[in-house]
Amino acid sequence: MSDPDDGRIYDVIHDAQQSIAHLLGSVIIPFMVSMLKSHFANIPYHTSVLTGQAWVLELLNGHPERICTELGVHKHVFLALVQELCGLGMKDERNLLLEEQLAIFLYTCVTGLSIRHVGERFQHANGTIAW
Repeated sequence: MSDPDDGRIYDVIHDAQQSIAHLLGSVIIPFMVSMLKSHFANIPYHTSVLTGQAWVLELLNGHPERICTELGVHKHVFLALVQELCGLGMKDERNLLLEEQLAIFLYTCVTGLSIRHVGERFQHANGTIAW
């Protein structure tokens, strides 16, 4: 035979668990998330000394095969593409030279990396990479 108090104890434990879950879900976890976001929001993310623009210049002025390895085209093809894009009316935007815009596109095509990873390579925010 079961004790009638067993049911009441179960109900009390169940209610306590629900209260704790509610407290965690509605107060403690949102507070912790907010604290973490505000902490990380104040820390600069892209801090590499080699900016995307500097990396593109390094590729253009470095070993002739390096630009082909990284961007999938030789230097003369890259420069011809820049000229063609200029002829089509494209220009520097969002603090990005046209050369860097093209390099971002080609690098993404060659590597298949995510926007986040490409942003890290070029030291730009995701929104800048995925315009």
